[in-house]
Amino acid sequence: MSTINIRPIQPEDNPMIAQVVRDVLMEMGAPKKGTAYEDESLNYMFETYDTPRKQYYVVEKEGKVIGGCGIAPLDGDTSDTICELQKMYFLSEARGQGVGFLMINKCLDLAKEEGYSKCYLETMPYMEAARKLYKKVGFTPLDQPMGDTGHYSCQSWMIKDL
Repeated sequence: MSTINIRPIQPEDNPMIAQVVRDVLMEMGAPKKGTAYEDESLNYMFETYDTPRKQYYVVEKEGKVIGGCGIAPLDGDTSDTICELQKMYFLSEARGQGVGFLMINKCLDLAKEEGYSKCYLETMPYMEAARKLYKKVGFTPLDQPMGDTGHYSCQSWMIKDL
């Protein structure tokens, strides 16, 4: 793989990362309703994550955004100690090369720095490669969702102690 760059999202990345997320969801056969596909924030990712205790990173290769992943407080968590790994999507050219592992660890390191004690995520049961990666870095399955993400079509939930 040619050189990749993982960096914080910038305003000019908004249209590119929104397209990456939507393209990957469609490629995976995910529904549009009840997933990140219909999140209003998807078109304004820089602005959404430009607040305390949040960060979204993009991966670029030769100037092209090929994926991203972020960390933010879990909506609906009144304890303020649980974050959510959000919108981790990569184009096919980024998969299987360790980019996801680098990205998830960058997000988890930030979560620890920000004082979170747990990290939650939601995914689809058939996104096997992603679920394998999550397990590799220490996420364990949950029997039910947490928080109030609005992603009712995501039927696989995981958590990790930080």
